[in-house]
Amino acid sequence: MLRSALLAVLAGLAFAAPQASDRPAEPRVLVASYAGTINPASAEYIQSAVTAAERQNCAALVIQLDTPGGLDLSMRDIVKAILSATVPVIVYVAPAGARAASAGVFITMAAHVAAMAPGTNIGAAHPVQLGGMPGGKEGGKEDKVMEGKVTNDAVAYLQAIASRRGRNEAWSAEVVARSTSVVSAQAVRLRVVDLEAASLEALLAKVDGMQMPDFKGRPLRTRGAQVVVFEMTSRQNLLAAVADPNIAMILMTLGVSGLLIELYSPGLILPGIVGVVSLVLAFYSFQTLSASLAGILLIMLGFLLYVLELKVHSYGLLALSATASILFGAMMLFRNSGGGISLSWSVLASTLGTLVVLVGMMLFLAARVFARRSQVGAEGLIGRIGTAATDLLPDGKVALGGELWKARSLEGDIPAGIAVKVEGADGLTLKVRRSPAAVL
Repeated sequence: MLRSALLAVLAGLAFAAPQASDRPAEPRVLVASYAGTINPASAEYIQSAVTAAERQNCAALVIQLDTPGGLDLSMRDIVKAILSATVPVIVYVAPAGARAASAGVFITMAAHVAAMAPGTNIGAAHPVQLGGMPGGKEGGKEDKVMEGKVTNDAVAYLQAIASRRGRNEAWSAEVVARSTSVVSAQAVRLRVVDLEAASLEALLAKVDGMQMPDFKGRPLRTRGAQVVVFEMTSRQNLLAAVADPNIAMILMTLGVSGLLIELYSPGLILPGIVGVVSLVLAFYSFQTLSASLAGILLIMLGFLLYVLELKVHSYGLLALSATASILFGAMMLFRNSGGGISLSWSVLASTLGTLVVLVGMMLFLAARVFARRSQVGAEGLIGRIGTAATDLLPDGKVALGGELWKARSLEGDIPAGIAVKVEGADGLTLKVRRSPAAVL
């Protein structure tokens, strides 16, 4: 009886106690931070973050964004990943001073929840064709028609995104057509974004309990959530760094400099290897950034002219032409002033200056080598003092450097034992004259 009563009490306590499995799990929020231009590396990173958030069954994915814009194709890849995500995606333009410009506008407005930190801005989404319009004439009618098509396509795309998320469609057309930009508080009033938050913690507290059309019956649970940071891989970091026009220009300069050094001093190996690797990375970057083919060809022509300058005596004309070719090629690489992809004039000036100095040093060293007197054979004995081993009448022999050489006097007969100076050479016959040195 006692045993039965004890078992009944224990069973009652077991039913009364909450089971560990019944307790709500602590919500987890994945945070992916990205600052820089939108390019294939950033698209891969954000797509990976969406996949990781879905796989880990996170309550939400927060993309902390700061971008001046970037490539249209990469932006569309990111937007597609956000629109098809099975977890709530929050795009948070932060920290203070950050911006979501150009391609960043599309990404921000595609989010289930769009937020901005105070002191940030969003806008200037007018599309810019990088590297010129294929087949078009600069400033001509073809360019205007193509620009109109690209602009209309961007307007329709952003309006579709805004309509999907219930945001301001009229502003979506204006920000593309007129490149307008607004600060965070104004963006909230215009229904461009949903809210303003001073920090990540404040953001998670504000969106807690928010209902979203794509997740009916599943309000956000983010207050006090465990924050997990999603980092870029080493490969993505490398590709993101390389996909920068300034880095690409530096890599190309480094590559050509390495090859020039290897050509000037064959066998060093290291400069050649560094040069080839740098050129490969530079070409990858130019391809990623949709750089103008004409600009790349002009830059390569400039480098070829620098190589020819080392081989051909042009009195600097080839080097001057090479500098001009690289300068004009760099100016043509990216016709972009508002899309986040541009080449810094300071980087261009420094790379050109480095090339000019490097080629100048090589030409100077080459000139010194050519001016240096030969140190071997009969030519290498010019200017040295020897002794007439036999009478020079006018032909004979002279002793010089422990060797006997055929010699011919340039000033009449010279008796044996007289010091002579080598003035020239005719094949293996030295041309000598009396030297003021003492008789040996």
